[in-house]
Amino acid sequence: MRYLTARKRAEGRGAAHTGTAHHWSMTVSSVGLAFLVPVWLYIFGHALGRPQDVVVATFAHPFPAIVTALLLVVGMRHFAMGATTMIEDYARGTARKMLVIFVISLAWMIAATGLFALARIAL
Repeated sequence: MRYLTARKRAEGRGAAHTGTAHHWSMTVSSVGLAFLVPVWLYIFGHALGRPQDVVVATFAHPFPAIVTALLLVVGMRHFAMGATTMIEDYARGTARKMLVIFVISLAWMIAATGLFALARIAL
């Protein structure tokens, strides 16, 4: 005889058995972005409108470069997860698969391009 209730068996499992993990992943990335975005906006705001050599010097320092890299990676991961969820909710069939592949590829291309540019500036 099983002593687990129906609720205990279902806890932590959505329809695909990954809903809780996805929710926590989105929550953690959104909290991370809540701290990263204001710090990055402060750094970016000080560099905005300055000559190119001043901007390059700003982002050549470790702290602004690390904050920018974290913002790119965490932000694009958050975007990819959120857009994938939206597509899974509203699209079906082959279009769904193609859109998910496109969104994930787009997010990682943007992150890779940003990290490459940042590496060129910082090194």
